[in-house]
Amino acid sequence: MPNRPKPISANPRLLSAACAAWLIANGAVLAQQPPVPAPPDPTGEWVVAKQVARIKIANCDGQMWGVVSWETQPGIDTKNPDPNLRSRPTLGMPILLGMAASKANKWEGQIYNSEDGHTYSASITLLDPNTLRVQGCFLGFLCGGENWTRVESLDPPATATTQRTSTKPPATRKTTGKQPDPTDDVCSRTLGSAGLSHERGLK
Repeated sequence: MPNRPKPISANPRLLSAACAAWLIANGAVLAQQPPVPAPPDPTGEWVVAKQVARIKIANCDGQMWGVVSWETQPGIDTKNPDPNLRSRPTLGMPILLGMAASKANKWEGQIYNSEDGHTYSASITLLDPNTLRVQGCFLGFLCGGENWTRVESLDPPATATTQRTSTKPPATRKTTGKQPDPTDDVCSRTLGSAGLSHERGLK
């Protein structure tokens, strides 16, 4: 009878080495894949373009609201069209009103300007994680806007405890007046604000 070739038996050590090499190679490929970017998030504290105030933005039931959290010179809302509101302090006052997401990285609502007592149609968009574009339009046109800067990108590094308990502005700006507790709930400041005459829509 002719000699039959003997079956070749697999070497367990070679199989284990091959499996290990395959796992290492695929793991390296997965590790090289870029992480999924976080969705745009405008919440946090922002310095306005003229650096005279900070606005703290929070998500309140799916809408972005912003209140004045710090000012160089806290004032009074003397030009409010509602006489009952002309004695309220501008510190802690809502100015970004009911900003709802209209598309990816864009929220639309209203913005109140205490300098003239008018409420404007407005939108906010993140140009990058530390720059917020605020755009407002009067009567549907005459639009203008400015860029706000995230506070965390301006202040020196601090521990987590310090960041939660301190509202100290950069040393280059003078602070006057009592500053609000940073733990104040932005959303609680907006309760009952809907329907005020200063928040009427201007189309």
